Amino acid sequence: MEPNKYTNRLIRETSPYLLHHAHNPVDWYPWGDEAFLKAKEEDKPVLLSIGYSACHWCHVMERESFENEEIAGLMNRYFVCIKVDREEMPDIDEVYQYAVQILGRGGGWPLTVFLTPERKPFFGGTYFPPEERYGQQAFPDILAAVSDAYRDRKWALENTIADLTGVLKKLTEKRTVVNGLNIDEVVSAVSTILRDYDPSHGGFGSAPKFPSALQLSLLLKYHKRSNDSMSLEAVENTLRHMAEGGIYDQLGGGFHRYSVDERWLIPHFEKMLYDNAVITRVYLDTFKVTKDPFYRRIAEETLNYILRDMYHPAGGFYSSEDADSEGVEGKFYVWSKEEITAVLGENSNVVMRYFGVTDEGNFDGVNILHIDRGLRALAHEFDRPDDELLRIIAEGREKLFAKRGERERPFKDTKIITSWNGLAISAFIDAYRTTGMDLYLDTAVKSADFIMSNLWLPGGRLLHVWKDGSAKVNGNLDDYAFLASAFIDMFEVTFDDRYLRRAEEITNSMIDIFRDVDMGGFFSAESDPDRLFYRLKTGTDQSIPSGNGVASMNLLRLSLYMNNSEYKAMAEEVIRRYYSEAKSSPFNYASILSSAMFCLAGATEVTIVGNKDSDSAKMVLRKIGEAYIPDMVIYLADKTAGDKEGMPQFSRGKGQKNGKVSVYVCKDFTCTEPMTEPEEIERQFQ
Repeated sequence: MEPNKYTNRLIRETSPYLLHHAHNPVDWYPWGDEAFLKAKEEDKPVLLSIGYSACHWCHVMERESFENEEIAGLMNRYFVCIKVDREEMPDIDEVYQYAVQILGRGGGWPLTVFLTPERKPFFGGTYFPPEERYGQQAFPDILAAVSDAYRDRKWALENTIADLTGVLKKLTEKRTVVNGLNIDEVVSAVSTILRDYDPSHGGFGSAPKFPSALQLSLLLKYHKRSNDSMSLEAVENTLRHMAEGGIYDQLGGGFHRYSVDERWLIPHFEKMLYDNAVITRVYLDTFKVTKDPFYRRIAEETLNYILRDMYHPAGGFYSSEDADSEGVEGKFYVWSKEEITAVLGENSNVVMRYFGVTDEGNFDGVNILHIDRGLRALAHEFDRPDDELLRIIAEGREKLFAKRGERERPFKDTKIITSWNGLAISAFIDAYRTTGMDLYLDTAVKSADFIMSNLWLPGGRLLHVWKDGSAKVNGNLDDYAFLASAFIDMFEVTFDDRYLRRAEEITNSMIDIFRDVDMGGFFSAESDPDRLFYRLKTGTDQSIPSGNGVASMNLLRLSLYMNNSEYKAMAEEVIRRYYSEAKSSPFNYASILSSAMFCLAGATEVTIVGNKDSDSAKMVLRKIGEAYIPDMVIYLADKTAGDKEGMPQFSRGKGQKNGKVSVYVCKDFTCTEPMTEPEEIERQFQ
């Protein structure tokens, strides 16, 4: 193998994304004091480039510009160049994404930002081409113009920085705190999400289309409360179109990042752990509401993908898989008609008709598999019975999947990120609760133990990322909030007090590190003026729920389990802080609105009295697990425990009826009579 012509400081990093750039001719620095000291000493601006391993356009910009010796020479001459993996340092990415959007240059990845040596942004954008195209200036021209501006017009840049900082303060601090909260207002706000619903193809708006799992989850809660048929139709229609489209991996399970078209056919092919974790929970909940096994199947196929391809042997889940392989986007996933015919032989026509495979293809001359023909249409076309067609399709999928396994796989980023693992653990807990399959619980327990063993520090601190035996980067709000939520979920299926104590410990650390005592709510990152030029606090969801939304929900749940009124007061403080914006822009505040609904409508408090290892208790838990109860808190009390110390207030004073496992359901300070018969328990939760 030929030695690399160039090697820069990124060679000492653990991030696969940064290591991928370690042999660029660009003199890259990792984020840190060394780079900014050099910029200050040489009075140069900083060129900050932020991306991540699975980002297609990040790879394009690298090939076109960062591997181009002439362009790299300009970067090295006029700038100190820093490369950041956004998945490793989400706090850095978040604050500069906001800055670039305020500067009117959009947002996304790769993110290209120009900073002063004091880390203050004054210009930026996303992808820049090497020559002028797509209506964008050439990257070399941008470099020259920015360098000239920094040298000759620093006063103008300082004005830009001052204006930008002022806008950031207005966006993140100057909020109207609402004292009165009203459940009817919240429910009305949620219903307006349906205005953007696309009844033809599912989803919201037009292309590009994202799964919008958080909004779908909120609509399910709205349906539960209002019995509105349109909200359930929107959820079902969206989930079906997604699962039948190219955004879903029809052979291996799991969802790609998003669809570039309105029909969910052409995806951006990267697969992210967080997308699949959040989407899975919506499919599981929809199965509970409808009892349609289709939704359970898609959820389980997605979890099987995570277990097969994204799971560390010691526990914990990897971050992502690239869109590209062999330098071509989607190459691993697409098929020509000839390839399928060669693999499947005589039954290939049925399988190709089912998956919409044609001679001309639907993606650059090849085919993205999608469900193009329903079973009834296939039966009519091929004059074969349903069971025979199902067998042919199942066998065809298996053979194509095996053949695909011989191809060069997309690159896998094997970082283990605390917050994303929290989301995945919760998804596996949901699957265990729904299906009763021990595999899902065992996976969640093993992964939670991995995180606590490798990323939780003595003294109550979380780290953000682990790779190859090394954990680093202080945890952010999402890390604490998502992991605490996962431990609450684990308690609710195991009734092991250790998990509740862990959730409480993580939450108390979160409060100490991130809470804004003066203004309310939680900052995204810890206080470190030497790291961040501005400390953000936001309530908006992205592809993952907002840290403030999850934190407030955790506090509400823990307030009931721990009999802690201070937790509830903090949660209400968060909701009030974002209440006005959530009502006016509900699509962007689904997590805050979910928390508000839980807070204002009150929890459904379920108490089971009996031995949790008994067959009767297990049966009761199965019935409850199969039901959709989004506002539930649940506690299992042994029949001999009485009102033991530490028991939630809502479970006290409740005993067994006639010596049988008994279930109490309380809502709005009113409780049912103790239920002991399976039929009445099942009716209660229908």
